[in-house]
Amino acid sequence: MAYRSFRKFLDALEQAGELKRVAVPVDTDLLIAEWADREMKSPGGGKALFFEQPIIDGERSEFPLAINTMGSHHRMALALQVSDIGDIAQEIQLILKARPPTDLRGGWSLLKQGINLLHARPKQVNEGVCQGIVHKIDNGNNFTLHDLPILKCWPKDGGRFITLANVHTRDPETGARNVGIYRMQIYDERTTGMHWQIHKVGARHGKRYYERGERMPVAVTLGGDPVYTFAATAPLPDGLDELLFAGFLRKKSIELVRCKTIDVDVPADVDFVLEGYVQPGEMRQEGPFGDHTGFYTAVEDYPVFHLTAITHRRDAAYPTTIVGIPPMEDYYIGDACVRIFLPVFKMNFPEIVEMTLPAEGVFHNLVFVSIRKQYPYQAFKVMHGLWGMGQMMFSKYIVAVDEDCDVHNTSEVLFRLCANTDPARDTTIIKNPSDSLDHAPTNQNVGSHMGFDATRKLPGENYHRPWPELLKMTEEAQALVDALQAQAH
Repeated sequence: MAYRSFRKFLDALEQAGELKRVAVPVDTDLLIAEWADREMKSPGGGKALFFEQPIIDGERSEFPLAINTMGSHHRMALALQVSDIGDIAQEIQLILKARPPTDLRGGWSLLKQGINLLHARPKQVNEGVCQGIVHKIDNGNNFTLHDLPILKCWPKDGGRFITLANVHTRDPETGARNVGIYRMQIYDERTTGMHWQIHKVGARHGKRYYERGERMPVAVTLGGDPVYTFAATAPLPDGLDELLFAGFLRKKSIELVRCKTIDVDVPADVDFVLEGYVQPGEMRQEGPFGDHTGFYTAVEDYPVFHLTAITHRRDAAYPTTIVGIPPMEDYYIGDACVRIFLPVFKMNFPEIVEMTLPAEGVFHNLVFVSIRKQYPYQAFKVMHGLWGMGQMMFSKYIVAVDEDCDVHNTSEVLFRLCANTDPARDTTIIKNPSDSLDHAPTNQNVGSHMGFDATRKLPGENYHRPWPELLKMTEEAQALVDALQAQAH
């Protein structure tokens, strides 16, 4: 059963022993972020935190605040209402097996068709609880962005930032919807930054409005079923609607309601809706911001979001997160994405056994992939293929290992990397687009990526000696010692 509200999700976390309530007043200026950072770096991601009295400029907010709600494997599974994230991957695999596609594009098309058949398509309704309270800015309403418990996360941040903003836009030519997660710096009571980078769909939509000389309507939602936020972070291909995918995940169509001041539809059960517009060509300096890279991102020009209305539930709670030096909450969200879409990767590269993005790589910097190797240079073939798949183009380092290596065990992967590679023979460096937030490349948005073939070498891979056998104890000896240790205890 889908969560009918963000509060219902928080109730589920509390019942599972995954939520801590904080009853004392805590300031939204750095202190909640520091508290949350300590919790996120606790073993296993700690607990979700529910701050009952967030303080803004010395005053108690009328809205409680929740953070780290998806910051563990267990909470991520609870958010998607499955016992294991792998269950969703199996559903996707069944869709793809129904009529095996011949290529990646066909696979995405089949996945979209399969999701549609599962009654996941959003449906329109006339009213929603997200509009229980309506504040129209042009009516001189006193309610503004300053009434929300928006965090300042790090000491040198340029201000307060909305960090879990689900930003809803539409292509003015095709009508295709996009929902993405873009941070929003608070400039004043009615304007924010809109940090959509050059590679993002939101930026593409903005460019098309600019070319048409039209104001771009934008809606920002916060809260509701946590699957909305997860779907907005998922690396979906063009043409696969995030809200359609969210409906598939929650096994129930999402009800959409039209905003009060703009022609954009949003989920009817979210906690907050910020309605407004972006004026094409209007830019303003945004940042610095303590980002998921573990560093502050520089001040740059980004579009400006103008607020026209705020609507919210009567029982609204404010969801947020912080990012920084890993491990953080976003690692668990990213890990779930990889596990769910692994069948799509395997469809295009059947030799792939498992894949993971270690926390230390902050998503785009490091990929471990294990393969069933059958012919020379197969590891490099897989690397180049991955670099050609959507957001995988940002992967700075890819390490390929044999199928008997557990890619979720970083120590084991590093052992294979050090033991099985000759740097001159087993590496490749390519030129590729880089993540806009990566500060290491000489020039922004472009750089180089490196692949490591840490697999056993086959004939034809410029290795002219017998490959040594990996140490391994006999199963008989292991069983005997298991029995002896049981007796000893």
